[in-house]
Amino acid sequence: MEIFGELERLFATSLYPLRVPIAIGLAIGLVALVVVARRRGWFAAARRHPGRTSALVLAAAVVGGPAAWYLGSPLFIRTSLEEPAPTGAPVAVASPTAQPTAEPLSTSGPDPTAEPEPTAEPQPTEPPLAEPRSGEFKGADDFHFGSGTALLIETDPGSWIVRFEDFSVRNGPDLYVYLSPDPKGYAKGAVELDTLKATDGNFNTAVPAGTDVSEMRSVVIWCKAFAVQFAHATLK
Repeated sequence: MEIFGELERLFATSLYPLRVPIAIGLAIGLVALVVVARRRGWFAAARRHPGRTSALVLAAAVVGGPAAWYLGSPLFIRTSLEEPAPTGAPVAVASPTAQPTAEPLSTSGPDPTAEPEPTAEPQPTEPPLAEPRSGEFKGADDFHFGSGTALLIETDPGSWIVRFEDFSVRNGPDLYVYLSPDPKGYAKGAVELDTLKATDGNFNTAVPAGTDVSEMRSVVIWCKAFAVQFAHATLK
């Protein structure tokens, strides 16, 4: 699949910015091809040999159809997902306190046999959760666009998620979410989180247990099939 990745990078960086003149040129070329085919009698030859023509068309459809759908359908198929934001640390609920009651005044002195009240043992407290880190998504190029906010949030001690907010990215085949030690995107040591849930929306992706998030500098949208970066958000 590396050859497809190289072709996609070539298309995204060199050809996509020139898409309008290229489209015009292709349209002119198609018209010229039709004119040449009519003058040379290619259409008449196809009608004289319908069996052979049908076999060629069917073979092209069987081979090229699925490949074209796999490669091209993500360009116009969009998905959306809305998930609630994490609540973070549990909110402590205060227990009801008893209303003080008036006691009758005592005229007698202190009871010499009364024992002091035992003091309550201090309860252990959990360490505070880390402050979230965030960054804004940027597309890898004009073709691979990306926007929205990525947040790296500790939901419980040692448990982390990546939160996508107002997110949108170019769709593509085999898209995954990574945490990378490089602020500019995918690099050696990147940790795979999960498949990308949707191209648009607000949703959460869990970080695998044991991941050293202190070493991670960016959230990356990566196409595994073609080894192409679609977007990244540098965490601050």
